Amino acid sequence: MLSKNKIKFIRSLEQKKNRRQENAFIAEGHKTVGDLLLAGFQPLLIVHTEEWKSPISLPHTTEVITVSDEELRKASLLLHPQQVIAILKIPDTSNSLTPSTASDDLVLCLDGVQDPGNLGTIIRTADWFGIKHIICNQQTVDAFSPKVVQATMGSIARVSVHYTDLASFLTSLPEGTPVYGTFLDGKNLYHEQLKPNGVIIMGNEGNGISPEIARHVTHRLLIPPYPADSDTAESLNVSIATAIVCAEFRRINFVNNS
Repeated sequence: MLSKNKIKFIRSLEQKKNRRQENAFIAEGHKTVGDLLLAGFQPLLIVHTEEWKSPISLPHTTEVITVSDEELRKASLLLHPQQVIAILKIPDTSNSLTPSTASDDLVLCLDGVQDPGNLGTIIRTADWFGIKHIICNQQTVDAFSPKVVQATMGSIARVSVHYTDLASFLTSLPEGTPVYGTFLDGKNLYHEQLKPNGVIIMGNEGNGISPEIARHVTHRLLIPPYPADSDTAESLNVSIATAIVCAEFRRINFVNNS
């Protein structure tokens, strides 16, 4: 039986202030919850129907409640709930990222991305292209918002998202670390020599990369329209642009290493 207080608690995690207070977030659906459990996220509460089977042995400290489909719907934030709701502890990633990470691998930085769907898609894209760290400034939407978590389709289990002072992080990078950013006056992405390491900065949906962050960019890139002189849309959606840029970085380095 799922009490009214328990339903109220679950639904309260839709708000950022409550997630911060409880240091917990909500995930729904057998795919997303399963990926998070397999990745080692700590489950605090599992609410599930008889149909759901956990992919791991749940810790004895986890509260587990079996409910009917109707009870699950009352607690869910989704229109069509899928078997399970999990409340999980927000992981501490403070020690998993250092400035030297970007000198060894490819890292994404987000400057004020505000749409939950865009952030979720970017996390999913990073997962596909083997990018393990995304660094966000405080103006970027919370990665543990239910809408973001849902949009990642489980990829948030494999990509660490960090929130910090982005300008300070970029200042602390080892000398010579390439910092890429997309601009309308940048150089053609497909003509540039892209390295397998460094930082890719993607900006806000409406304003792009802010002047404060743009000062740190060492390689200004442009995703060219086709044909080059055609009358097209003003810009690309930031999640689509991120996918194009990441794909080109991996393509170039796949060719160079093959």
